[in-house]
Amino acid sequence: MTLRLVISDIPLRGVLPENEDDQAFRYVDLSALSIANCTGCFGCWVKTPGKCVIRDDATKVYPLIAQSDRLIYVSRICYGSYDTVMKTMLERAIPIQQAFIRLYQGETHHEQRDVVEKDAVVIAYGADSEEEQEVFRRLVERNARNMLWKNWAIRFVRRDQVEEQVMKEVQAWKNCSL
Repeated sequence: MTLRLVISDIPLRGVLPENEDDQAFRYVDLSALSIANCTGCFGCWVKTPGKCVIRDDATKVYPLIAQSDRLIYVSRICYGSYDTVMKTMLERAIPIQQAFIRLYQGETHHEQRDVVEKDAVVIAYGADSEEEQEVFRRLVERNARNMLWKNWAIRFVRRDQVEEQVMKEVQAWKNCSL
């Protein structure tokens, strides 16, 4: 089954498809959820493999990340990284990985747990400088290798351009292009 997923650190208007019952499309507004910080207990690897021991809204989101074959992350950039809302969610998504290590493109990475290879776009806003954008590019490149992104792109935009860019990317899904 195809699953297209938009995860945003801010509310987005007009992102949902015409048919809101479309099971192949999900939009998650992280700012509306209650997601605690990862405690680093590794319970998701040892005590309850594949499931976080913290029971909050993150447990509804990370399975969607694993199942999606097309993904859009919308995040403000803060010091060359994802802002805290997105970073917290990505850290809490560790249950979709296993404790085991694999060699991938000559580097060590965690084995994935039932994760679909995906096409991903990161829509990043708030970068104050080229240097900050370059640091973020390197971070996303590392994430892409670790999270099974077969194709990926970063779109740097201003905050007032975010919704328009999301709509362009969703439209590209309909045209089957990244």
